[in-house]
Amino acid sequence: MKTPMFHLAIPVSDLENAKIFYAEGLGCEVGRESKGAIIFNFQGHQLVAHLTEQPLTPQNGIYPRHFGLVFWEENDWKKLLERATEKQLKFYQKPKRRFPGQLTEHRTFFLEDPFYNLLEFKFYCHYEAIFGGRELAAVGDR
Repeated sequence: MKTPMFHLAIPVSDLENAKIFYAEGLGCEVGRESKGAIIFNFQGHQLVAHLTEQPLTPQNGIYPRHFGLVFWEENDWKKLLERATEKQLKFYQKPKRRFPGQLTEHRTFFLEDPFYNLLEFKFYCHYEAIFGGRELAAVGDR
């Protein structure tokens, strides 16, 4: 059996701006499009931007809602960071190293799309921290 892919639907208020951010900015391949939605290939996962007329408002921090990718290789994380910088995407949090010297040490940065959706991109220094480390009581920095 092949590994299932993840599907996520997000709200947007302008499909062209969504295409600029996700396709031109992040490099996502554009799939099917309609008057109300666009499908993006988000590194092998299905991200669907749905047009909404409801007001979209900025979040008050990264918790509780954000999404993104965990990279297997630090070099791939760096490449996306370089692309985001080159394409002048909006950083919600600049690149940093969290929890240095701990099992959960990782490199991370957050982007904010034009619709206030927050995206986190990270690389863990220790693979087992991705799903393991159950003996640690901390998840994030809350």
